[in-house]
Amino acid sequence: MLGKVLLTIDAIGLLLGAPIADMSHSHIYNPRWPPHAKFHCGQTITLSVALGLATLFFTWRSSFLAPSTPAAVAARVARDSLHTAVVVGTIYWLAGLIAVTYPGSAGSDPEFGTGFPQAPVFSAFTTVAVTGWAYETWMR
Repeated sequence: MLGKVLLTIDAIGLLLGAPIADMSHSHIYNPRWPPHAKFHCGQTITLSVALGLATLFFTWRSSFLAPSTPAAVAARVARDSLHTAVVVGTIYWLAGLIAVTYPGSAGSDPEFGTGFPQAPVFSAFTTVAVTGWAYETWMR
């Protein structure tokens, strides 16, 4: 159960993180951003929310199996769902960690500072998801 709670925390980060961070003066409401940059910002917000919903679905999917489901089938669904949950739950964070390596990219626009302020958050949520998956898969 602890592992599923950790994966749920990851999903909440996906559901709320991008909408809160990107629906701001430094992103979507930044008058200096061209329309195409705002398009990609909207794409990123939508992707984050969709991945958060999928992570929740796969994390808790096995909890809603019919009581008549054979034990072997239920165990397989539970295992496969957790594997899928960790993949879906880390795609966004890993993509964010990698995005800073693209030519000309940066973690923030110069008017808002330098560095890569998202790195600790992206790393933390990746760690939470992988820890939750590992706990449910190997430690319980």
